[in-house]
Amino acid sequence: MLTDTKLRNLKPKDKLYKVNDRDGLYVAVTAAGAISFRYNYSIHGRQETITFGRYGVGGITLAEARERLGEAKKMIAAGKSPAKEKARDKVRVKDAETFGAWAEKWLRGYQMADSTRDMRRSVYERELKPKFSNQKLVEITHEDLRALTDTIVERGAPATAVHAREVVLQVFRWAIERGQKVENPAELVRPTTIAKFEPRDRALTPHEIGLMYQYMERIGTTPSIRASAKLLLLTMVRKSELTNATWSEISFSDALWTIPKERMKRRNPHLVFLSRQALDIFIALKTLPADRTTCCRRDTTRTCP
Repeated sequence: MLTDTKLRNLKPKDKLYKVNDRDGLYVAVTAAGAISFRYNYSIHGRQETITFGRYGVGGITLAEARERLGEAKKMIAAGKSPAKEKARDKVRVKDAETFGAWAEKWLRGYQMADSTRDMRRSVYERELKPKFSNQKLVEITHEDLRALTDTIVERGAPATAVHAREVVLQVFRWAIERGQKVENPAELVRPTTIAKFEPRDRALTPHEIGLMYQYMERIGTTPSIRASAKLLLLTMVRKSELTNATWSEISFSDALWTIPKERMKRRNPHLVFLSRQALDIFIALKTLPADRTTCCRRDTTRTCP
């Protein structure tokens, strides 16, 4: 059985020779003095040899060689060739695409809302592309990502730093799911360690919302503006979605408002189920004299809030 002392004392000879360790592991010593760990095995009726690595500075240790031997034997038991898998890994690393190439594939292929895609592309172009675009996935470490997010936070943009980490996380996941054998550096950089956000002003309680809704009756404004303000509370849509609503989108029989996907900038229409109060307000707006196509723009001098 080999030891580090024995390995250090091995001398080159005129021809390559072998020295056995244990469990089939051995070292081959070349005439030039190079020492490499090897293992011969049989799989699918053929003989193969795998070289685990060289011994010495810049190589692997005896303990590491024995560990790799154990992994190789597990692969053989599963019917896989360790030598062929090692060759595939070398080709995979050599031909691996850059982070920039994978980011482009992810941005084009991952399903997300158009507005989200636009925001994430902006983060990639401004924050990640200058730093990581030309690097292979295996070259990007969690220390690299941490340094980048720290820099972004220091300039006063903690939310952007969190989004940058999210883009890296998703790009690596996309690549790993498609056969890239790499570690995801973003998994070691948790969002909570990048930045902490102060909570926004508190939200109104249900009771306070009710009081606000009732107080709208006392506001000195036009009926259409008052009705529209109530609809914003009842439906929780964006102001622009209400101001651009047309009567063709409203189904009184189904108590349903269908906002087209073009206005939502999404893949599918957005369905707003109308409560009895909301339906009553739409009925009231329908009775007001004005534009027959839009729901909200009722007054000649004023529009929705």
